[in-house]
Amino acid sequence: MANRLNRLGTLTYAQGVHDPIVIRADMGQFFRSLRSIHAVGSFPYAWVPEWHPGGHGLHAHFAVGQYIPRRKIESAWGHGFVHIKLLSDLPVGSGRFEESRVAARYLSKYVAKSFDRAPMLGRHRYDVAQGFQPSLELIRGPSHWSVIDASVEVMGSQPSNVWTSGEAENWMLPPAIRLEWA
Repeated sequence: MANRLNRLGTLTYAQGVHDPIVIRADMGQFFRSLRSIHAVGSFPYAWVPEWHPGGHGLHAHFAVGQYIPRRKIESAWGHGFVHIKLLSDLPVGSGRFEESRVAARYLSKYVAKSFDRAPMLGRHRYDVAQGFQPSLELIRGPSHWSVIDASVEVMGSQPSNVWTSGEAENWMLPPAIRLEWA
């Protein structure tokens, strides 16, 4: 969300690709070509590989935070089909931060999917532009309530889901809390 990625795309191969090494190389070349064609320096992006449900092979979902004409994306991809859209189906008054939350949710859905196929085991589940990696924000406080309050302030809203280890039967690890913002 920090990079305000609010445009979502999908890149699909015309001919199925089943090798994770190939899609990683092609995605690297895609973003290098896109920077050159679009005549910009580095820009934030994130992408996630996904196995096509019909067995066609791999394809990639990506997010960027700026308008890039579709013809430039198609030219940079060159392996098949392109779909790109601006996140615009949000409530009136939603800004780029809200748009980026939707994009993050969209991509995280694919990151969270199980990569059952053996070739994907041990591979990164997502990749981001160099220099735009997510950063860790450490929040400390005298109690878990103060840390939660500080987290709400940083995120700008209440979490959509809260889980505590106290809810887990037979929890044997140190106390833990997970907050989620949808």
